[in-house]
Amino acid sequence: MTPAALAVYTLAAVLMAITPGLDTLLVLRSSLTQGRTAGLAAILGITVGCLVWAVASILGLSALLAASTLAYDVVRLAGAGYLIWLGGAALWRSFQGHQADAPQSNPKSTVAALRGGLTTNLLNPKVGAFYLSLLPQFLPTTGNNTIWWAVLLVAIHLSAGAVWLTAVAWLAGRAKALLTKAAVRRWLDRVTAGVLVAFGLKIALD
Repeated sequence: MTPAALAVYTLAAVLMAITPGLDTLLVLRSSLTQGRTAGLAAILGITVGCLVWAVASILGLSALLAASTLAYDVVRLAGAGYLIWLGGAALWRSFQGHQADAPQSNPKSTVAALRGGLTTNLLNPKVGAFYLSLLPQFLPTTGNNTIWWAVLLVAIHLSAGAVWLTAVAWLAGRAKALLTKAAVRRWLDRVTAGVLVAFGLKIALD
């Protein structure tokens, strides 16, 4: 791989990372409503989920998923259902008044944020499609170092995502003073939960 090709891939990975989407929303919501530790836990879950898809792509498993419309739809609909459940449950808790007095992290919320980041990525076949469509374009077609180039490219993408999402979690933590008002937290929780449901419906109908 030439330095120019590596630079183009790095730029593409950074742009993909900073484009607002589900991962950014999950980290933002976890950080604002449960604290910065929960936001970092969501980042860890997201990164592990992407890593699983990357390894599956390198091994060719994502190609099998892409080739099977039924398998793709099963994973896609399962992911959509999980997002709708995640957002719907948060909306229900909000309207029932089941909300902490201040954004804070605890072992339960941290594990929930980790599980949410991991599950939403594992149940999103588009993550696998990203690796399956992008990586082959930058991998060398000759030589015996293809696997190591693939590892490097995956590491660049995961690092770009982790750095960006960590910045999002940090900035959200800086907004903690605003969240001292219960009404602000309640409506923030409802808005982000509603967006999760919208993401789920979009994936289901895509």
